[in-house]
Amino acid sequence: MLGRDDLLEVLARGALTVEGRLVDASNATLLAMAALDDVEVMCVYKPTAGERPLWDFPDATLGLREVAAFEVSAAAGWDVVPPTVWRDDGPFGQGMAQAWVTPPGGGEMEPGGGLVDVVPRGAVPAGWREVVEAHGEGGKPVTLVHADDPALRRMCVFDSVVNNADRKGGHVLHGLVLPDDEPATYGVDHGVTFSEDEKLRTVLWGWAGERLDDELLDDLERLSGALEGALGDTLALLLTRRELARTQQRVARRLREAAFPLPGDGWPSLPWPAF
Repeated sequence: MLGRDDLLEVLARGALTVEGRLVDASNATLLAMAALDDVEVMCVYKPTAGERPLWDFPDATLGLREVAAFEVSAAAGWDVVPPTVWRDDGPFGQGMAQAWVTPPGGGEMEPGGGLVDVVPRGAVPAGWREVVEAHGEGGKPVTLVHADDPALRRMCVFDSVVNNADRKGGHVLHGLVLPDDEPATYGVDHGVTFSEDEKLRTVLWGWAGERLDDELLDDLERLSGALEGALGDTLALLLTRRELARTQQRVARRLREAAFPLPGDGWPSLPWPAF
């Protein structure tokens, strides 16, 4: 039976064969098969050569930030990012490889993983959190909502720590990365993270300012310690010293405030469209 460590090994060392391209992605995003010792796993391969230059992020760093996001998620025990590794030897050069998330039962992935949605105004599902009212297609009044779900709570805190500038609803998936796993909720597309400047932009504002529960505070304490040790050493190879220092400061701030983040000033707090 393939485990998480085995999956990471296949992603890191397996021969990559490109099988297709995700054409809606803004950067080159390739569907690939990683094969090692008769074990094959599907993955997303994003070569650095296919990254579009951005005005507010250094060139050729988006894949490194995706790997850093996985390392933070794993160290905190949140596991909200699919297993992700750095490859120097991909078919189109260096880049990141990330385990493919398969929908439960196969078929198509439900938008927002079934946990983030845009509904007609006044039709917020019971137990869901309202984010913002807006106007959708044809000017119809709509409301952006998300489930009051523990996995999304972890993802919200994770996004505040890594300073995620683009948590769209379409970047929330619910599925499997291993055939024998239970379906879980994952976030993907973390190339625009870890900026020195405050850039948090997300659809997960339903808990803004509310107190963090003890479990999340324990996770943040664990993460703070890891950043002073092995995790910090790993991130130092992926980020600049100032980006690493700002990450430590954001963790300290979450612990000090003991609350979910609030929207900031001077930067749009919502990605729109949300999907």
